[in-house]
Amino acid sequence: MLVGTWDDIVAMPNAIIQFAFVAAAFLLAGFAKGVSGLGLPTVGMGLLGLAMPPAHAAALMVVPAFMTNIWQMLSGRGLWRLVRRLWLMESGVCLGAWAGAGMMSGSNAGVASIALGIALIAYAAVGLMNVHVPRVPAWTEWWLGPLVGGATGLITAATGVFVIPAVPYLQALGLRREEFGKALGLSFTVSTLALAWSLAASGSLDLGAGLHSLLALFPALVGMAAGQRLVRTMRPATFQRWLFSGLMLLGAHLAIRGVL
Repeated sequence: MLVGTWDDIVAMPNAIIQFAFVAAAFLLAGFAKGVSGLGLPTVGMGLLGLAMPPAHAAALMVVPAFMTNIWQMLSGRGLWRLVRRLWLMESGVCLGAWAGAGMMSGSNAGVASIALGIALIAYAAVGLMNVHVPRVPAWTEWWLGPLVGGATGLITAATGVFVIPAVPYLQALGLRREEFGKALGLSFTVSTLALAWSLAASGSLDLGAGLHSLLALFPALVGMAAGQRLVRTMRPATFQRWLFSGLMLLGAHLAIRGVL
């Protein structure tokens, strides 16, 4: 079975297979983001969670998630308008991640694996059911945004996945397609930085882990480029059905394994 830290993996006799597994995980995660605009940490954490503790998987995810999301955030115009609108939510993300620092490491690793599985199941269920999110009135954003951000930050610190409840909330704001993509990039960039701080505070992210995460950027970018090319010829809805179904099975496996 694939277990342990990155250094343990490198030291194993079948290191080539281990490297291939990690590279394939980031390739698929990047592919998912290239097609749908999100999903790199979700798919990556789900797959890497089969091979290593969630904290080590999250540490590998930091650089690829940051680089792909900051590119998405900076493309086009209107960033500062979104920052002014969403800063309360993003502040909540940072506070939630700070409050949850250490939830993925040490004796909490088993609980984190279960939490990751549940987060994947919830995300996949929302996607498969194509839930219509009611519109959020503008006057509620000043108090609802920080609550959503805080919950997202806590879930990020516990699982390394930062789509719930941030993505449904952003959908409920009624943003235009271009604004929504940029808002996702902004939210995911802040969540990645908050995750990196949380991991560093708990001792799960150091210089060595950062360098390994940098290496993981390359297969993620290759997968993202391939996904962006394929989306021109493939219906995104078809891909997303397969993606959510796979995440549902993956999340169930992680949750059940954590319980047993």
